Amino acid sequence: MQDHPTPDAILAAVSEWLRGTAAAALPAHARFEAKVAAGAVDLVRRQIAAQPSEGDEIQMLSDLVGEAGGVQALTSRLCAQIESGETDLSTPGLPDLLITTTLAKIDIDQPEFSAAARLRALAQRRKGMP
Repeated sequence: MQDHPTPDAILAAVSEWLRGTAAAALPAHARFEAKVAAGAVDLVRRQIAAQPSEGDEIQMLSDLVGEAGGVQALTSRLCAQIESGETDLSTPGLPDLLITTTLAKIDIDQPEFSAAARLRALAQRRKGMP
């Protein structure tokens, strides 16, 4: 069992402090740098939160390439299959993998990205969901 506060709560507090208290006491350029640092802390928080979903990506990659392994090895194998023409967008599962991994990256890097909603709708339609 972890003690409180949680790592996420600590990082959230640091980010809030950088944006608020620290930034308010700094000259303009240093204030900008404090806000950039806060953004970096928020990015790390999103990366930590996304780690458990890597298992889904590994499963999708394994299904596509017919092998087991880690994300990097499976991704390299898939890239080789795409480069050789063995796998393309007509390959079952590839469009879903591309959409899923792209959304996961957007959620981490640019969670407010407006086109993500359209991509999510496309993913739901592909899965036959309303």
